[in-house]
Formats: sequence, C-alpha cells, structure tokens
Amino acid sequence: MSRRLISTGSPFEKTAGYSRAVIDGDFAFVAGTTGYDYTAMTMPDDVTSQSRNCFKTIEAALKEGGFAMADIVRATYYLTDISDVDAHFTVCGEVLGDIRPAATMLIVAGLYKPEMKVEIEVTAKRRNP
Repeated sequence: MSRRLISTGSPFEKTAGYSRAVIDGDFAFVAGTTGYDYTAMTMPDDVTSQSRNCFKTIEAALKEGGFAMADIVRATYYLTDISDVDAHFTVCGEVLGDIRPAATMLIVAGLYKPEMKVEIEVTAKRRNP
C-alpha cells in the first residue's frame, strides 16, 4: 500500500506544508488537531468543546483513511492550562476509555493561536481482521 495524504481541505494545510493525516501501510499518523468546529467555523471558548471537536476531526480523518477510533494506539495531548486537564481527561475517557491507547499529556506555553486550549495527535494501527 502506498503513502496516502488525508486533507480537511483547509488552505492552511498547503500553506504550512502538512496533511491532517498520513496513511502509510497499516499505520495512520494524524497531525496535531485543535478544537476548531468546522461545521460552525468557530473555536469554542471551553476546553471540553475543543477536546470533543479535536476527536471529531481525528475520527473523520481516520475514517477517510479506512481506520476506526479503536485502531488508535498512541495519543499525545497538548494543553495550555493545567487547570483544564480534568475537563479534558473527562472527554478522553468518554472517547478512548475502552480503547486505552498509550498516551502523553504535556502542558505547553501556548499553541498557534491564543484561543486554542488543546491540541491532540494520534497514531493508529490497522487491526488484522
């Protein structure tokens, strides 16, 4: 299987030179995904909504590449405020509680735009049928 690039259609992907996800064989590598709501074209104020939006975008990219959320084996979370960790982890538990990928949480000084509170990147490996 050849390398396949998945795009959300955002012009920023070309400007910044990245893909939402790269599919390479049985692996999917999903880029750092922020909480932008592509339906409403807005960034919610709260970390809970942003985290849910991150996972929604990640799930769409994985699905387009032929993967499921259950295929996620690694997750990295970047938060800008340590006081948001519990709310973020609540969403992680809702989405990944049965999947339980290896995960890392980092508190960072900031993300690309100040309204961004969380960024999530994942790696998935296609399960053998």
